[in-house]
Amino acid sequence: MNDELRDLYQQVILDHSRKPRNHGRLEGECVHVHGDNPSCGDEIDLYVKFDAEGKIEDLKFDGQGCAISQASASMMTSKIKGKSAADAATMREDFRRIVMGDGAPQDEDALGELQLLEGVQKFPQRVKCAMLAWRALEQATAENAAKQG
Repeated sequence: MNDELRDLYQQVILDHSRKPRNHGRLEGECVHVHGDNPSCGDEIDLYVKFDAEGKIEDLKFDGQGCAISQASASMMTSKIKGKSAADAATMREDFRRIVMGDGAPQDEDALGELQLLEGVQKFPQRVKCAMLAWRALEQATAENAAKQG
């Protein structure tokens, strides 16, 4: 990673961790999932409102953790809002690929600034931090699908 990209990575992570987007709780009917990373203490509560077709109408998160987990949750909620469950699953897999170093994403453009978290692959203990919100989203989507029958 060159110096310019490293600086951008740090700026984006700090911005999202200090001023997280979609932070808080959703009122009304929604799926609530709690996720944690016992190895470092990160915790997230994810609230997701789905429409009748399973599209993600709205989502917010609450919790505490390191800058990477908070920034990842903030960026994820901004990118996922309005997506179908299938599109969200594709984005989750693409994000997993870049943070694990498992190959190129199917749709780089869809990830946008989330690609800046690619650098965590060099720090395996931080991959769980970056994936925490995404694992919670996966669980919330599965719960909603089960509820819909």
